Amino acid sequence: MGGSVGKGGSLLDALPSLTTPLHVVMLGLDSAGKTTALYRLKFDQYLNTVPTIGFNCEKIKGTIGKCKGTSFLVWDVGGQEKLRPLWRSYTRCTDGIVFVVDSTDIERMEEAKMELVRTVKSPENSSVPILVLANKQDLPGAKDAAQVEKVLALKDLGPQQLYHVQPTCAVIGEGLEEGLESLYDMICKKKKINKNNHKNNKRK
Repeated sequence: MGGSVGKGGSLLDALPSLTTPLHVVMLGLDSAGKTTALYRLKFDQYLNTVPTIGFNCEKIKGTIGKCKGTSFLVWDVGGQEKLRPLWRSYTRCTDGIVFVVDSTDIERMEEAKMELVRTVKSPENSSVPILVLANKQDLPGAKDAAQVEKVLALKDLGPQQLYHVQPTCAVIGEGLEEGLESLYDMICKKKKINKNNHKNNKRK
């Protein structure tokens, strides 16, 4: 990393400012474990949660790897069917989307896929990086990351779509920090791509 910084500081320019929180929206069907994941990241402990009516919002900080010290403003939006039309209000101008799925709930995986595709295909969400948390990996019958990727048809979202599937257990926090670091990497990559595209457009 250090060797690249000297070349006009281009790598540093691509990194988000540590002082400005990255705006992240956490979506998924009800009972997927979104709020449990949010408060595990925030307080590093398990909190018994109730279904979210509306949203929760917390500022959390990355603790490992490149995203250590970076602030994320995370909006956890209710996943009940009547609340899903509100998702669009929260995804406008967001830096990243965290989509939480219950890896054991095979019956609703198609429903989760439909909601994810609908979110991704919205014009305002074009190419926003997506972190899929394949949650509840501690339970019997949980699909692994590759199976979740296949069921959600993530490869069909197009070559421009950055995504990562992270196996997690929100109750004990396993995989959450690693997922956050992957999201940070994708956000940095996306900002760099946008910057290069902007430069190329100016040259034309």
